[in-house]
Amino acid sequence: MDIVLVTTVIASLFLVIGASEPLAARLGFPQSVILAILGILIGAGAAFFLRTELTDALNPAAEAILGLPIRSNVFLYVFLPTLLFQATLGMNLRRMIDDWVPILVLAVVAVVVATLGIGYALSWVSALPLAACLLVGAIVSTTDPSAVVSIFRSISAPRRLARIIEGESLLNDAAAIALFGLFMGFVMLGVPDPDLGEALGRFPILIAGGALTGWLAARLAVWVMAQFARHERAQISISVALPYLAYIGAEQAVGASGVIAVVAAGLTLNLTGPGRLPPQAWANLREVWDLLAYWASALIFILAALLIPRLLEGVRPGDFALILVVIVAALAARLVILFGLLPLLTLLRLSPPVERPYRVAILWGGLRGAVTLALALAVTESLRVPVEVKRVVGILATGFTLYTLMVQGTTLRWVIRRLGLDKLTPIDEALSRQVVAVALQTVREDVARTTENYDLPREVVRSEAKRFGERLDEAVSAAEESADILDRDRITLGLIALAGRERDMILARVRDRTISSRMAEQVLSDADRLIEATRTGGRLDYQRAARRSVAYGPGFRAAVLLHSRVGLSGPLARLTADRFERLLAQRLILRDLDGFIDGRIRRIHGRRVAELLQELLSRRVEAVETALEGLRLQYPGYAEKLERRFIRRSALRLEEREYAAMREDGLIGAEVYTTLMADLAARRAVAEARPKLDITLRREELVRQFALFSDLDEATLERLCRAFRTRYVNAGDVLLQKDSPAKSVFFIASGAVELEVAGQEWRLGRGEMFGQMAILLKKSRRAEVRAIAPSTLLVLDETRFRRLLARSAALRDAVRASAQKRGMDPAEVLPDLAAAA
Repeated sequence: MDIVLVTTVIASLFLVIGASEPLAARLGFPQSVILAILGILIGAGAAFFLRTELTDALNPAAEAILGLPIRSNVFLYVFLPTLLFQATLGMNLRRMIDDWVPILVLAVVAVVVATLGIGYALSWVSALPLAACLLVGAIVSTTDPSAVVSIFRSISAPRRLARIIEGESLLNDAAAIALFGLFMGFVMLGVPDPDLGEALGRFPILIAGGALTGWLAARLAVWVMAQFARHERAQISISVALPYLAYIGAEQAVGASGVIAVVAAGLTLNLTGPGRLPPQAWANLREVWDLLAYWASALIFILAALLIPRLLEGVRPGDFALILVVIVAALAARLVILFGLLPLLTLLRLSPPVERPYRVAILWGGLRGAVTLALALAVTESLRVPVEVKRVVGILATGFTLYTLMVQGTTLRWVIRRLGLDKLTPIDEALSRQVVAVALQTVREDVARTTENYDLPREVVRSEAKRFGERLDEAVSAAEESADILDRDRITLGLIALAGRERDMILARVRDRTISSRMAEQVLSDADRLIEATRTGGRLDYQRAARRSVAYGPGFRAAVLLHSRVGLSGPLARLTADRFERLLAQRLILRDLDGFIDGRIRRIHGRRVAELLQELLSRRVEAVETALEGLRLQYPGYAEKLERRFIRRSALRLEEREYAAMREDGLIGAEVYTTLMADLAARRAVAEARPKLDITLRREELVRQFALFSDLDEATLERLCRAFRTRYVNAGDVLLQKDSPAKSVFFIASGAVELEVAGQEWRLGRGEMFGQMAILLKKSRRAEVRAIAPSTLLVLDETRFRRLLARSAALRDAVRASAQKRGMDPAEVLPDLAAAA
C-alpha cells in the first residue's frame, strides 16, 4: 500500500478527532458516540465508493481506508496498554482505597455476574456451546464509563461517585479481558462445556501473575528513572516503554494477564513516582500520558467503528433476537449489582451510600465501545474458532455496542436531566447568589481604584458605574432573598470552602516546591476527605476527618509491630519521617487559613459562622501541634532538620524566581542563566533529600523527660528504659475499660487522656501516669480511660512498677498526690506505700 496514501488517511483521521470534540459539545453527546458515528460513516462511505460505478476517482482513498492494517493485536498491544496505564496515573489512589469495596464490587464482581448471566441466558436460547456464550458475556462486560464520568464532572456530581466510576472503568476492563482470555482458550480448544469451578480457579492465578509482573517492572523502571534525575525526557521515555514491556512480559513470558500487569505497573508508578521524581518532571510525565491516551482513545474508537460494517456482514433475522437477549441480560446483571448488592454493602457499612438517581445514571451510563469491538475482532480473526461462532460473536458484540452508543449514549444527558442531577441543591443555589453579591462588591471597589489610576473621563466612568450598580443591586436583592439559610448549613458551606482553600494552598506550595510532591499526595487526600466528609455529614464529619488526618493509621501500627516483634525498623522509620513531614506541612497550611476566614467567609456567611470556623481551625492547629510535640519529644532535633530543609527549599525557589526575572528583563544572557540554573539544580538535589531518621536510642529521651524519675540513678534509668514498652494511640481509643484486670501502669510521654470514675472526669497530660491505683489496691479497674489526642505512652508491668515504687521517692509522692486528688487516703491505698515512704 502506498505510504503517502496511508499517511494521508491517518492524518485525516486526526482531523476527524479534532473536529469530534467541539461537535460532541455542540450536540450534547459523549465524544465516543460522535467518534463511533463518524467511523461508521467513513467505513460505509468507503465501501460504497469502492463498489459504486458512479465514480472511480475516490477508489484509491476508499481502498486505503478499507485496507488499513487494523487487526485485533493493534488494539490489544498498542492502544489498550496506553489507555489503562494513563487511567492509573490519573487516579487519586489514596482516596480510592477508602472506596475499595464498591469499586471492586462494581468492577470484578459485576463482571463475573454479567459474564455468567449473559452466558447462561444465551445458552438457553441459542445453539451455541456454553463456552462460546460465556465468551460473549466476557466480551460485552467491558464498559466505557468515561462518558458518564465526564458528564458527572460537568454537573458537579459528588467526587466520591466519580471516583468510584473511574475505579470501575479501570478494573472492569482488566477483569473482563482476563475472563475473555480464559474462555477464549476453551473455545479454541473445542471444549463446549467448561468446568466453571476449574475455569474460575485459574482466574486468580492470571491476576496474581500479572500483578507481580507489573509491580516488578514498575519498581525497576522507577529505580532507573530516579538515576536520571536531571534528564526529564529520558524519564518520560522510560515511562512510555513501561506498560508495553509489562504487558508483553506477562502475556508471553509468564503466561499471566497482560492487562493486570499494565494496571499493576501504573498503580505502582502512581504511588512511588511522586516521591522519587522531581515535581515538574512528574507533572510533565502525566501531561504527556494524558495526550497519548486522548489520541489512543479517539483512534481506537474511530478505527473500531470502521470495522462495524465488516463485523455485521451476514447478519440474519434471528440474530436480532439474540442481541435483545444480550441487552436484557446485561441490564439485569447491572440491576442486581446496583440495586441489590450495593445497598446491602451500605447497610453493612462497607460502602458509602449511593443515592438512587446516581445508581440509575450509572446503569444507563455503562456504554460499550472500542475494547468490546477489539475483543470481538480477535475472535473473528482466530483460525481455531469455528466459523459460526465467529459470525455470531462478531454480530452480538457489535450489535450490543451499537445499542449502548446509539440509544444509551445519545439519551444519557436527557436521563440525567430527568433525574434532576444537573440542578444545584437549594443550599448551593442560595450560596451562589451570596457569592455573586460579595464578588461584585469586591469588583466594584477594585474598578473604582482602577478608574482613578487611569484618569478616565467622568462621563464614561459615571455611565459604566451606573450599569454596574444596577447589576450589583440585583445580586444583593437575590442574596437577601436567600438569607433564610440555616446556620447549620452556613457552617457546612463555610467548612467546604475552607477545605477547598486548604487544597488550593497545598497545590500552590507544591508548585513552589516548599512541600514535596510525595507529601502533597497525602495532604491533598486529607483535604479531599475533609471536603467530602463535610458534604456528607457537616461539622461532625469534618471534625472526624480532621482527627483522622493526625491519627496513627493501621500502617503505622503494623510498622510498630514489625519494629518491636521482628526488629525490622525500616518501615517504622520511613512512616515516622512521613508523619513528621506531613504534620509540618499541615501546620504550615493551617496557619495561613485565618486570613481566608476573616476576608472571605465572614463576608459571605456572617460573623457568627466565621467565629465558629476560627474555633474549629484553632482546634485543628492544636491537634497538629500536640502530635508534633509528641514526635519532637521522642525524636528531638529531627523536626528542626525538616524545618531547616523547608527554609532551604523556599530560598532556592525565591532564588530561581530572581534568575528568571533577570533573564526576562535582559539583565543576564542565556549562557549565564543556564549556568546559574545548573548550579541551582545541583543545590536543590541536595536540599530535596530528606534527612534520615534514627529511631533506635529514643526511648531513653522519653524516659528522661519525666519528672517522676528525676531522683533515679543512671543505672536504674537504663534498666527502666529497657523495661518500658512504647504504645501509640489515636484520639478516641479506649485504653482501659471498667472492671478489666489491672496488669500495667501507663506513663504519658505525649498527648492527653481522660479518666472517668463514678461519673467524674479527670484529664491527664504529658508527664503523668494512670492505672496505678488498681494495681496498688489489688482490685479490678474502676476507671475507663480514653485518649483525647494522638498520644505516645510508656507501659510498665505490675512487677517492675512495684520495684520502681520502692526506689523512687518522686514516684511515691506522685502516687500519694493522685490518691488525694481522688479523695482517697494515701495510707490506705496500700500498706506498703506508707512503709516505703
